Amino acid sequence: MKESNRIELKRKLNDSLEKEVVAFLNYREGGYIYIGIDDATDTVVGVSNPDAVQLKVKDRIKNNIMPSTLGLFDVIAEQHEGKDIIKITVASGSEKPYYLKKQGMSERGCFIRIGSATEPMPVRMIEDLFSRRIRNSIGTIKSRKKDLTFEQLKIYYSETPLKLNDKFAHNLELLTEDGEFNYAAYLLSDSNGLSIKVAKYSSLDRVDLIENEEYGYCSLIKATKQVLAKLEIENKTFAKITPQKRQERKLIDPVALREAVINAMIHNNYANEIPPKFELFPDRLEITSAGGLPAEFDENEFFMGYSVPRNKELMRIFKDLEMVEYLGSGVPRILRKYPRSIFTFTPNFLRITFPFEESLEGSQTGSQTGSQTGSQTGGQTSLTEAQLAVYNILKKDITASRQSIADNLGINPSAVQKHIELLKKSGYIQRIGTFKGYWEILK
Repeated sequence: MKESNRIELKRKLNDSLEKEVVAFLNYREGGYIYIGIDDATDTVVGVSNPDAVQLKVKDRIKNNIMPSTLGLFDVIAEQHEGKDIIKITVASGSEKPYYLKKQGMSERGCFIRIGSATEPMPVRMIEDLFSRRIRNSIGTIKSRKKDLTFEQLKIYYSETPLKLNDKFAHNLELLTEDGEFNYAAYLLSDSNGLSIKVAKYSSLDRVDLIENEEYGYCSLIKATKQVLAKLEIENKTFAKITPQKRQERKLIDPVALREAVINAMIHNNYANEIPPKFELFPDRLEITSAGGLPAEFDENEFFMGYSVPRNKELMRIFKDLEMVEYLGSGVPRILRKYPRSIFTFTPNFLRITFPFEESLEGSQTGSQTGSQTGSQTGGQTSLTEAQLAVYNILKKDITASRQSIADNLGINPSAVQKHIELLKKSGYIQRIGTFKGYWEILK
């Protein structure tokens, strides 16, 4: 692993942490900071007390940077070469410029990532970013109602180690600058005016509506869980008994389905009070959310998993409740099973169309929709699009590193490692040697 425009290595936690986090928050692609890896030698040295370091990192990022960074970073412990390290994932923020609280919005407080270096931000860039700062967000819009209650939210938090105290509205950023409930609070309250429907049609178009279930007018967390439960019921399982074993297949991959629903709920543009919608047809499920691509992003960057949370207040709460694993994980998880073509972008909307799998009785080989293209022959096990891409790189370069593969495909090294493990388990490759070894292609 080497330093790059999106990767910063640190031997240990030091005074420059906040400066590097600010640089990634201001960088359009965000980035990663690894503590426990020597930046001069790329050697894993580890950290002695990862839990304590995690707490310090979270506290410093939360309290020493402005505007608020809640919902824009993850801090997790990982193991590399048998040693504990800390990985900090930083999303590109929507309220640029971010700056060190003690230095203010100045050249001494604002930083930007340039190549593998963190540089002071020029005054002109600071002024330009500030003039374009997104102010019409659910964190700054006042709630339509003042007398909000949050019993549902408190119940969900009570099921986690995190409990809500009397200052929860302030701690969860559910208040405007003048102390009134904001639109995020309105969405998370027990009663609101947001209608979220799951519609079902008997025809391939939107003419013959046979079911229209309402899951809105309540806390967005509760609505999300109800939509997930409904679609789980609709996502029926095909089964076939063979002499070897019982074969099963879902209409839609469950992991991809869950990620798509939660992404639609979190990243929807609620400023215009347009909720996400879920529509079932005989051959597909369509999930449509308002907002289109994040500002300044193109489709390739979206598919690479760069994270720019549109509603950081919602992202933080969904993470607290463990409904989101980590920043930027949703789209890559979907692309493990489906091709990019299931996504449709317009200036104001984003739609994901999941084609239904055929029944196991439909063909001898089984349906191969999504990213399982069936391009492998000779009796090989089907690979996903991402696994096949990693496999093809290793065939061309048996010394390719995880980092070089990640750079080539625009994904995280940790994702590459998972694909490599699956390729090894499936008998496609095996490792010869260790640090200076190579990959032997078996199929």
